[in-house]
Amino acid sequence: MKSSTSAVLKFGGICRRTSVTASKVKLTRSMSSSTYLESVKQKLSSLKTQFLFKKGEIDIIYSPSAFYDTLRKKISTARRKIFIASLYIGKSETDLIDCVRNALEKNSDLKVYFLIDGLRGTREAPLRCSTSLLTELLKDYESRVDIRLYRTPAIVGLKGLIAPKRINEGLGLQHMKIYGFDDEVLLSGANLSSDYFSNRQDRYYLFRSASFSDYYFKLHQTISKLSYKVKSANNAQKFHVSWPTSNNAIDPAENRKMFIKHASKVLNDFLNTSSFDNNHHPLHHQDFPTVVYPVSQFTPLFPRGHDNSTEKQSILKLISSMSISSSRWVFTAGYFNMLPEIKRSLILSSSKNGTVITASQFANGFFESKGISAHLPSAYLHLSKLFLEKVKMYGKESVITLKEWKKGIVNKPGGWSYHAKGIWISEQESDSFLPVATCIGSSNYTKRAYSLDLESNAIILTSDMELRGKMQKELDHIMKDTRSVNLEDFRNDTERHVSAGVKVATKILGTRL
Repeated sequence: MKSSTSAVLKFGGICRRTSVTASKVKLTRSMSSSTYLESVKQKLSSLKTQFLFKKGEIDIIYSPSAFYDTLRKKISTARRKIFIASLYIGKSETDLIDCVRNALEKNSDLKVYFLIDGLRGTREAPLRCSTSLLTELLKDYESRVDIRLYRTPAIVGLKGLIAPKRINEGLGLQHMKIYGFDDEVLLSGANLSSDYFSNRQDRYYLFRSASFSDYYFKLHQTISKLSYKVKSANNAQKFHVSWPTSNNAIDPAENRKMFIKHASKVLNDFLNTSSFDNNHHPLHHQDFPTVVYPVSQFTPLFPRGHDNSTEKQSILKLISSMSISSSRWVFTAGYFNMLPEIKRSLILSSSKNGTVITASQFANGFFESKGISAHLPSAYLHLSKLFLEKVKMYGKESVITLKEWKKGIVNKPGGWSYHAKGIWISEQESDSFLPVATCIGSSNYTKRAYSLDLESNAIILTSDMELRGKMQKELDHIMKDTRSVNLEDFRNDTERHVSAGVKVATKILGTRL
């Protein structure tokens, strides 16, 4: 063995050289990570809201079953409030509703707040649907359970009268996924139905912070007071909806323009109110290695040309801060229709190592579905090919890889679907790459997300090695079921053939995907 100054020692599987030169390299790499974080923080400094977290205050859940177990546990132990925002709740999720009912029964101080989409949540009405399932809680706990249905103002008038229900859903949805319990909040892209609890891969982050939870409760209530209230009724669908006079805007069905005026003012006030932890002073930063920025997209509730949403601009700033070639990024969306500005920023970034993960057509939740939605997997497949062609056009084939996620065949025994979405950015630290930044939440980063739906996400920046390791574990968990695909695969694989009709429809309906 050579002298100790050049010896290679292993700690936890990571090689570390003890030479002075290696120490300098380590310092340089550490500075690289720190420089990136400071660059992002500077670019996000215009955001009015940020929260600092200590080590151990953020957990990552890796599987659908663990997500379900966590939901049930947190619901059962909540003392003051449970607040849930989701696209919908599966109409057969009686166990979850029973869990909420039991929590209400054993704790008279507990209040529960639901916010779901008014179109998706009533799709099957007057048959059993999300809303009728939730309404069962009102029979015994009406004073402690609040159920709200958001309905996009885009369907006011003739659109809402003549279009089929599922077509109406294409005009805009409440898409946020926020699951809050007292002083904790779980952010995810997952809805509340059996596949999301068993065989549909998503992402799930649990934050332990009273102030962070309070912020998301305020967000939940802000949108709830721009939504319809559900009451039980003795009719075929078991419920009726009304617009409370205590809401923060006029009913959009009465005056859409005035509704937008009122709603945008309420949202501007919310987004422009500073929310910082008491310990945000720089002197405390060494104790709080993680900073989290909540960002949201409320485009349908702002006047055209006056959108003050925070998500889109913040994601672009996050990406543009990658200024050195050693940065690595991973982007994923189960429904792959990347916003052009995000696509361009990723392709043109200085990074020499980029990966896009999307669902294989056999892991797309619409695979072999009924009706027009059966063509959606082919549409997303076509968009994947267009992305690869764009990468080739910019000469980035050697640095950007497209991977497809597949675990069996969805809707077949043992088959899974893929619904994860997010961005990870890694910088070299010592002799390994670990994520220093990620974005978690509901957005698919599509044209639709930034024009039609309500979305909420959180940008996480961290120097906490424990949390960075958890983020890498999450990424590894997703990566293990992927394989790389290229343009040659699209040319040679007959299963990747997309009809001319689907290509034309994708071009026309791109903003709805």
